[in-house]
Amino acid sequence: MKAVLMKEFGSADVLYIGEADTPVPANDQVLIKVVATSINRPDLVQREGNYPPPKGDSEILGLEVAGVIEELGSDVTGWEVGDRVVSLVGGGGYA
Repeated sequence: MKAVLMKEFGSADVLYIGEADTPVPANDQVLIKVVATSINRPDLVQREGNYPPPKGDSEILGLEVAGVIEELGSDVTGWEVGDRVVSLVGGGGYA
């Protein structure tokens, strides 16, 4: 999948568009095809290396997303592939 990645911590100059592995959702998760994201203060601080992602979350920046559910974990109920969603996430919103 395409993602905004970092060469290292630093200013916006460390960012580039590249390829990353598509994650597989855990049983209680969904995979969202991101249509829109945002840049907020924690994203900037994380890019500078001063705000690590929560343990087990994506190293890819991005904490807010809007998109479409692409895949459901086996235990997910109440949601369907194709549902439009907005979410706060632990990381990976720039992918």
